[in-house]
Amino acid sequence: MKNKKTRISMILILFLTVMISSCGKQSVNQSDFSADEIKSACHTIEIGGLTCAGLKNDGTVLVAGNNISTNMSDNISAWNTIVAIAQGGSHTVGLKNDGTVVSAVFRSEDDHGQCNVSDWKDIIAVSAGESHTVGLKNDGSVVAVGYNTDNQCDVSDWKDIAFISAGDYHTVGIKKDGTVIATGKNLNGQCDVSKWSNIVAVSAGDNYTVGLKNDGTVVTTIDKSDCDITDWKDIVAVSAGTYHIVGLKSDGTVIAKFKNGGRDYGQCDVSNWSDIVEISAGSSFTIGLKSDGTVVATQIKYDYLDLGQSKVSNWKNIQLPK
Repeated sequence: MKNKKTRISMILILFLTVMISSCGKQSVNQSDFSADEIKSACHTIEIGGLTCAGLKNDGTVLVAGNNISTNMSDNISAWNTIVAIAQGGSHTVGLKNDGTVVSAVFRSEDDHGQCNVSDWKDIIAVSAGESHTVGLKNDGSVVAVGYNTDNQCDVSDWKDIAFISAGDYHTVGIKKDGTVIATGKNLNGQCDVSKWSNIVAVSAGDNYTVGLKNDGTVVTTIDKSDCDITDWKDIVAVSAGTYHIVGLKSDGTVIAKFKNGGRDYGQCDVSNWSDIVEISAGSSFTIGLKSDGTVVATQIKYDYLDLGQSKVSNWKNIQLPK
């Protein structure tokens, strides 16, 4: 009888061991995340406010839109060997192929130090906010310059970062483990991203943040009642505009959703777009890069808001994202 009880006990122990081992393996698989899933933070088209920037195949840069002075235009037209661009609310930034950075401000009165990037090196991605510039270094650290009233440039202690995005007055980064960090103005909860996981791309808007998960779904700091995007799927890129969110689907089509309280300037009229490989959302319009290197833009419903940005529809030979 004793031997029988011993055998039963051994069988129970073996069964429990197998169950615990299986549960452990299942848990690991569910939480598994690879840094290789994180998207590139480098852009070849981008809107900042009412201004657009585009990177051409030859490494030069085009700009169109609001408040572009002749001096700034001449400055940017001389840029070369650019591999990525960022467009802020008051300045344009270019990442060169040697890891250094160039920048130009619209007008002298817009200068808050956001163009003080001449000493940067080993940079692999750049992002521009309203009046600050952020750079991701090849060692996973981050640098930032410019307007810092809301601590949007306080990134000196960040490490293991794989993706950056600068909003108007906040900065967001994805760590290599798929979690997210943010600093800066948080009046509307735009920095409340500490609980996010499995994030492969982020877009920091004016007062909110959008995150793309590795399963193709999207999260945002905006309350669901203000902008419900929980039904979005098969998304490969996101962009946060002032009044709307744009998503690029895996089949090259595009979807967009208004934020409650946002004005309709036609910025969400993207349902007929196709063959899109990159997107950018601005304050009153949206642009998309097609696979043939041309650019499409939503038509602004009010002529007084078109300050030249519609010219992007004439752009061609724009570099495709890597």
